[in-house]
Amino acid sequence: MSADHLPVPQWRGRPLPFSPAITAATARRVLQQISRDRGSTALMLVIPCMLMVLLKLMFSGAEESFERVGPQVFGVFPVIVMYLVASVSTLRERTSGTAERLLTMPVQRLDIVLGYSLAFAFLALLQAVLSTLLAIGPLGLDIKGPAYLLMVIAMLGALLGLALGLLVSAFARNEFQAVQFLPAGVLPQFLVCGLFVPRDEMHGVLDGLAQIMPMTYAVQAATEAATHEGVTGIFVRDAGLILLCVVGVLLASAATLKR
Repeated sequence: MSADHLPVPQWRGRPLPFSPAITAATARRVLQQISRDRGSTALMLVIPCMLMVLLKLMFSGAEESFERVGPQVFGVFPVIVMYLVASVSTLRERTSGTAERLLTMPVQRLDIVLGYSLAFAFLALLQAVLSTLLAIGPLGLDIKGPAYLLMVIAMLGALLGLALGLLVSAFARNEFQAVQFLPAGVLPQFLVCGLFVPRDEMHGVLDGLAQIMPMTYAVQAATEAATHEGVTGIFVRDAGLILLCVVGVLLASAATLKR
């Protein structure tokens, strides 16, 4: 059957903008590729846990500081780690011609982006579970809210890093340039998100910049999960804003894929 005669997936009589079968096949391929790359697997699953251990050792004599900073890094570390892995992995496929070969087939651009998102979402879930269990277990991080809220923030942060990595890979010519975008796109968010200095103590200009940066809301939501017993309205609002940002950046990433 030729590409022009392949059945188009439909819902309620309207063609879908993506194919669930192709999206799932893309996700499986990405997972298989990453599983063979031990460095990327370690970076996503092991490094965040090692950073939590390092943070615990840094504040071994200041438990109050660890109780404050520990939950907040769940909105920071996953963004940076997933950005690095996603940007480099996607760029390899672009430079090797894999992405171009896929686009010559009856594959929608959204199929590729959603396939990557599903694969990395699964890895983000593993990363969030491992980090949370380590933090509230052996490391003794005490939070008032349920532990699954930290997992939600860690997963949303990882998806944000994924979306940014996919978008940046469209403008970088090689892996080194992809990493060069990190100081411009991610580190400013890291500095003004409220992790080091409370936002209300910052200069007004910096506070204004922080309000348009998604990492700020990841840190704020993690703080809400740690300091309140239940799900607060602020947590839901911040998590929703992060999710909207992820969707928007993923759509922009799909638009950068050209046949």
